[in-house]
Amino acid sequence: MDSKEKIVVFMQENYESFYKLAYSYSKQREDALDIVHEAIVKALQNADDLRSGDNIRPWFYRILVNESLNLLRRKKKTLEMDGLEDFEIADSSSSRADYIDLYQSLDGLPLGLKTVILLHYFEGMKLEEIARVTDTNINTVKSRLHRALRLLRIELEVLDK
Repeated sequence: MDSKEKIVVFMQENYESFYKLAYSYSKQREDALDIVHEAIVKALQNADDLRSGDNIRPWFYRILVNESLNLLRRKKKTLEMDGLEDFEIADSSSSRADYIDLYQSLDGLPLGLKTVILLHYFEGMKLEEIARVTDTNINTVKSRLHRALRLLRIELEVLDK
């Protein structure tokens, strides 16, 4: 199987995850679909850049995250919390209000910190993969994750009061 075939299979198996990640940045269905589409097009155009030993997952997620950040830069607008019905609540003990609070708190994080949280907790990536996706070293990823969690904890504690 060549690079393009591997990429196509990977995309078919993970399309919903791609959409959810893109949506977490854009907060609009159409924008999220555009992000995923652009990322897929770029991945297929650059399939030859993927070396045989490379892991497709961090390589593609890097493209997807970059496309998400590019859209935000182009739009330069405040993100709104609409359309949360597109996401399923994983834990039935969580209330809808807690879920919304979490996403609002995530939106308040700087993009670098938000990216680390989304990739680690929502996409299940290991820190080494996140380092490759974000093109940073592992210590930077650990530092960003720690800082993001601290900021989220503070924000959610304030919202709880």
